[in-house]
Amino acid sequence: MKVAVLGAGAIGAYVGASLHRAGADVHLIARGPHLRAIRENGVRVLSPRGDFTATPHATDDPSEIGPVDHLFLGLKANQYANCGPMVELLLHQTTSIIAAQNGIPWWYFHGLSGPYEGKRVETVDPGGVVSKVLPRERTIGCVVYAATEIAEPGVIQHLEGTRLSIGEPDGTISQRCQEFSDAMVAGGLKCPVEADLRNDIWIKLMGNIAFNPISALTRATMAGICQHRDTRSVVVDMMRETLAVANALGVSPGVSIERRLAGADRVGEHKTSTLQDLEKGKPMELDVILKAVVELAEITDTPVPTLRVVNALADLLNTGLVAG
Repeated sequence: MKVAVLGAGAIGAYVGASLHRAGADVHLIARGPHLRAIRENGVRVLSPRGDFTATPHATDDPSEIGPVDHLFLGLKANQYANCGPMVELLLHQTTSIIAAQNGIPWWYFHGLSGPYEGKRVETVDPGGVVSKVLPRERTIGCVVYAATEIAEPGVIQHLEGTRLSIGEPDGTISQRCQEFSDAMVAGGLKCPVEADLRNDIWIKLMGNIAFNPISALTRATMAGICQHRDTRSVVVDMMRETLAVANALGVSPGVSIERRLAGADRVGEHKTSTLQDLEKGKPMELDVILKAVVELAEITDTPVPTLRVVNALADLLNTGLVAG
């Protein structure tokens, strides 16, 4: 099985190293000091479950790799529209694209029966530009529950969790999903193939939609947000509104707000990825996490006053980063 990882950052390199450890033919696409370190020393994974080093091929040029069986995307969603020239070099007739994305994916209504079947979410796929680069029929959805970070170039610190749930947009349990899942499990990860991945999307989104923008607006950690009475109340309101949108789309996430809050509080003094991007002066990945849900609220005529306010404030903050 030949796999390319486009965007071999914290999650991408962790997945690539795990697949390589399982015997897959893995090719990492990275850049800068991180790429140089991987070429010299491989990917070093530091984990409470045991450290290991993997030595997959690493490059910044997809033409060195050629077509693969599975393409794992470790990019941020706001990079998808511009990754076409790299993706094209990695595809053959049946290549699958496994998108490890937070928030609402561009393929959300693809293969979904009902009144919104085939509808495009403009916030995440404006004018169909992402669907053109990443054809929806090739796509396997992926929800990441593992937490990792780049400790230094070439070194991935695995913090917690090993689960990456995957699933077909149409809910089928496909051979290509099973093949990828088997390789992930052989590499030491959990990779259930879900018949309803949208449920997982909304469960994770319940936390991201509140904690990510609030952390950027306040510079607070997960624990800080949970333990401050008034911000905790805002989080609860945002989660309730998010659940209302999910319910309007026919999804009933199987997790309570209190359980989601308790899980976030246990994470402790952790900075969200959005806050980390802000501190680095990078554009924040909030369109797919927050703005898209506001769009879905409009489509379903669901009131989301708190989401709208937080979206407006976060969008203004992000505008300065994008312009910069």
